[in-house]
Amino acid sequence: VAYLLEQGVRPENILLVTFTNKAAREMIDRVEKITGGNIKLPWSGTFHHIGYRILKKYAGLMGYKNNFNVLDTDDSLELIKLCLKSEGIDRKERFFPSAKVLQSIISFARNAETTIAEVLNFKYPDFLPVLDTIERIVDDYRRRKQESNVMDFDDLLVNFYLLLLKFPEIKNKYV
Repeated sequence: VAYLLEQGVRPENILLVTFTNKAAREMIDRVEKITGGNIKLPWSGTFHHIGYRILKKYAGLMGYKNNFNVLDTDDSLELIKLCLKSEGIDRKERFFPSAKVLQSIISFARNAETTIAEVLNFKYPDFLPVLDTIERIVDDYRRRKQESNVMDFDDLLVNFYLLLLKFPEIKNKYV
């Protein structure tokens, strides 16, 4: 970053991105030390943060309003529990994955760009007999998020990726 700044690259043209909030804070702190706190990098943070900022501007292209909110892990889990309840699942009466396991299944499928069936087959074969019900719950979860204008952490990454794929003019503006 120091080299780029020395070469005259404007701070708004530098992307500084990492995986964790801790690493992002560390990177930003280092840049502030190097520059004496005089230069701020507007495009610095986690992948989720960068995706969020760009999606806020172009959310309409992805079927959301620009004022969408982000579900944290606990909020996502609560929404999945509502979907389970709506489906009438009583785990005491029937062998069925917990909301936490469903959250993991949904996340893996979303990030690996694979189907729920493939995730079950690969990671949770005991739940294959209830695949149809799980798929209904996953669809309900997706629908409720869209209707509530919220994204979970996986949506931030995947929707950001899809936005860049579908709209090369946006990709060319930022990448």
